[in-house]
Amino acid sequence: MQWKHLRIATFYALLLPYSKRARSKRMRLFAALAGLREGMRILDLGGQPMIWDSIPRKLDLTIVNLPGIAEQSIPTHHVIRYVEADACALGDLAEQPFDVVFSNSVIEHVGGAERRQAFAAEARRLGRAYWVQTPSRWFPIEAHCGMPFWWLYPARVRQFLLARWRHSLPNWTRMVEETTVLSKDELQQLFPEATILTERSLGIAKSYIAWFPGR
Repeated sequence: MQWKHLRIATFYALLLPYSKRARSKRMRLFAALAGLREGMRILDLGGQPMIWDSIPRKLDLTIVNLPGIAEQSIPTHHVIRYVEADACALGDLAEQPFDVVFSNSVIEHVGGAERRQAFAAEARRLGRAYWVQTPSRWFPIEAHCGMPFWWLYPARVRQFLLARWRHSLPNWTRMVEETTVLSKDELQQLFPEATILTERSLGIAKSYIAWFPGR
């Protein structure tokens, strides 16, 4: 196994238990802020069913993902409807608002500025309330590529590393290249009526959350 493969495999193996704890803590915060009740209608943009395992109340979930992405065979106590669609263009879901629109670490993957604006517009349109989370670039270990202080490298250094990775890990490298990590101010601009919460680990900003509780 080449060093880069071993490094990535090790990073994700070490990240897994930490990520599970962080997601569970995040979901407890979400449940408290949203006042989750049995049967609430939640629209999850770009998520997977496993993230909802820590919520004991039976929810009415609609999970939107691109074709073939959602792991639909996962057992769950929730009622889940899977929709294969582009989360930036969800005209077919306009019949009535959901109680809450939820998204976890997705908006940084949807594409350029216009796509992010479209994603934000759909989240704001489809929910009475919404919660949109995205990683912070200031956390010491970059959440996608596992490199320390990735966003502080000069652009030419990042491009050099990406070029090396692209040869043997093209799909993974494409994911890293197409990820645009948002700043707190950029998230606020996309969700002007929201409160931007900062999720911290060891006192360092780990992610930002645009939270709008509804009117």
